[in-house]
Amino acid sequence: MTLPFRGCLTALLLLLFATTTAQEKFTISGTLTDSGSNETIIGSNIYIKELQTGTTTNEYGFYSISLPAGTYTLQISSIGFGTIEETIVLDRNIRKNYQLAPGVQELQEVVIDTDKPRVNIKKPEMSVNKLTIQQIKKMPVVLGEVDVLKSILQLPGVTNAGEGASGFNVRGGAADQNLILLDEATIFNSSHLFGFFSVFNSDAIKDLKLYKGGIPSRYGGRLSSVLDIYQKEGNSKEYRMTGGIGLISSRLLAEGPIVKDRGSFLIGGRASYAHLFLKLTDNENSAYFYDLNTKLSYKLNDNNNLYLSGYFGRDLFNINQSFNNIYGNAVINLRWNHLFSDKLFSNTSLIYSDYYYGLTLDFIGLDWDSGIKNYNLKYDLKHYLSDNLKLSYGANAIYYDFNPGTVTPTGETSAVNFDQLDKKYALEPALYIEAEQKITEKLNISYGLRYSMFYRLGAQTLNTYANDQPVVFDYALKIYEKADPTGTRRYGSGETIADFNNFEPRVAVAYQLNDNQSVKASYNRMAQYLHLISNTASPTPLDVWAPSDNYLKPQTLDQYAIGYFRNFKDDNYSIEVEAYYKKIKNRLDYIDGADLIANNAVEQVVLNGRSRAYGLEVLLRKNSGKLNGWISYTLSRTEQQTPGRVPGETGINNGDWYLSGYDKTHNLSTTASYQLNDKWSFGAIFVLQSGQPVTYPNGYYRYGDLNIPSYSSRNEDRLPAYHHLDVSATYTPKPEKKKGWQGEWVFSIYNLYNRMNAASITFRQNEDTGANEAVRLSIFGLIPSVTYNFRF
Repeated sequence: MTLPFRGCLTALLLLLFATTTAQEKFTISGTLTDSGSNETIIGSNIYIKELQTGTTTNEYGFYSISLPAGTYTLQISSIGFGTIEETIVLDRNIRKNYQLAPGVQELQEVVIDTDKPRVNIKKPEMSVNKLTIQQIKKMPVVLGEVDVLKSILQLPGVTNAGEGASGFNVRGGAADQNLILLDEATIFNSSHLFGFFSVFNSDAIKDLKLYKGGIPSRYGGRLSSVLDIYQKEGNSKEYRMTGGIGLISSRLLAEGPIVKDRGSFLIGGRASYAHLFLKLTDNENSAYFYDLNTKLSYKLNDNNNLYLSGYFGRDLFNINQSFNNIYGNAVINLRWNHLFSDKLFSNTSLIYSDYYYGLTLDFIGLDWDSGIKNYNLKYDLKHYLSDNLKLSYGANAIYYDFNPGTVTPTGETSAVNFDQLDKKYALEPALYIEAEQKITEKLNISYGLRYSMFYRLGAQTLNTYANDQPVVFDYALKIYEKADPTGTRRYGSGETIADFNNFEPRVAVAYQLNDNQSVKASYNRMAQYLHLISNTASPTPLDVWAPSDNYLKPQTLDQYAIGYFRNFKDDNYSIEVEAYYKKIKNRLDYIDGADLIANNAVEQVVLNGRSRAYGLEVLLRKNSGKLNGWISYTLSRTEQQTPGRVPGETGINNGDWYLSGYDKTHNLSTTASYQLNDKWSFGAIFVLQSGQPVTYPNGYYRYGDLNIPSYSSRNEDRLPAYHHLDVSATYTPKPEKKKGWQGEWVFSIYNLYNRMNAASITFRQNEDTGANEAVRLSIFGLIPSVTYNFRF
């Protein structure tokens, strides 16, 4: 590992040194905000016409660009806002803030109105999808509520984990391989109500970005993707209320100034109440959720800003008052933005994240509580060295507290005894540096290095095994079995049980063929030290997170991607085509019959395998006109392999590659919206996917009066194809009204033609006839909905 690291570091230093010989320049810097609320605007473009160069605002609305002395025309634009052009004379360092207004804004000189999300041809950024909340709100609405997760599911390479399941899969990766951040805090479960709603209240969200590859060095800890979401700061100019009343759920958000133009607050809540209607029909089952978003922002002075943000959410699921499941996230983040100079920006964050999941089974008298907490301290700096080079570097450390399970009897008659599974602790520090550099007029490159470490800590008493093998192979029966422990070893509090480290280089290159098209390529290596212990194809709330140790090795990924990007017909259309290949080491696999729940020695039922995924993604957009939207298609394959550890062992599935539970060979999505007039707009989403891989029985044998099934190879079969069509219509009674109460009606139908998609297929013996039969479980059919949205 040492030589590759030295090579990467030497190349990085040489490229940085090459920029130090540039002539003296002056810097213009500042912050871009929304003129109506003082909200900072992320990802806005600052373009210098004369030099055909520019920059973008960072995650906190700050920009900085250094240029030779002269007179320049600045063009400032952002999706959903008017564009400003202004002439500046740069003969000294200038600090200048700008405010953009939705639509056309008049300021000093020429104003251009633009709202076309054209592909950034020059920037060395690929496998990345950006969506502002303005773009998301233009998408078709299902169940009356704009949904962040529903929006990314329509992008190439992204699929759902199936109806009735939370989470999403990116390029064939598992749901636990996605790093989901809300104001930099980790969200461990991203869905409410069986995946029907996301935990993200769209009224509180400002911006999101999904990284599927070419992931910057500042991110780590997951393999497949990063979903980075930022909440609004709150309106520091005036008090506003936003909300919606629907058949299934309602929401309300309030925001306003604490000190006008300096401090603001935001607080919003949502709740579902469909379970109340079930009780009217004497139905004892119920499922509902509620959540709360909050944020405080305060500008100390021109160089310092403080933010305090939080989220709390819970889902509750009950069957006949005997099965109760409660789970949800709680996060809080204290951030400090500091501007050292017009070229150096810093952010310090102190973050707490908690995911709780509990289960009560009254019929056996059991309470089950488990969860994962983390405490994260991070410090990031952005250094705008020149107009050709931007440098980012920083450090962070995450401390983990795992509770795999606390079992408590619910009463004196319970047959269950109290049991506390061993709590686990870990520390994950990391350092990173990354640069974005313009090499020539046509060639731009982004490169960086992350050094991650992981320490599995006590206190804990662990089993020891013969030959250090917690899983043994029975050569006679050709099966894997739990090994019997030979003894135990006690680790004291804070003592290191296992430690790991990984160098994670990242690089992305963009070569501009002309003003409208480019080719890009990227490579990234990543390490993941957490594992989601589950024997299901989708992340159910009962899944348990576990840290890497001597037996559960860290997962590592290498991903390569190449793509072609083009804007055409005056940016009215754009196309993105990408091919990718990724391979993963130490992907966990389970032995047949693995018992995972309440298992205090999970190493006895898992093996370290590997996986691979490759595919082709196409995204065609229509960016303007009354009818706009996109078509995305992905052709891909995802496989897993766990060969025998020594000669003679069969491995899992005889050591052969087999389809993973997240493989979707074909994934087609069409998203369209049509603006009929100022009062009426319509939307539609059509989704078609290959069915999930499953293992069906291929025969049976009789044992007494019972038919015992025998099974084919793992995931050799598939569920039927998954598809549905969703439509919506939005009616705005008074579109010309811009002040006071403003309302709109949203009518929607989920699954218009009532497709009963299979969540699973089970095989059983008919009690009356004795014949074998297959039973399809479908969760959702046609669901109409109406919602009234308002703001004032």
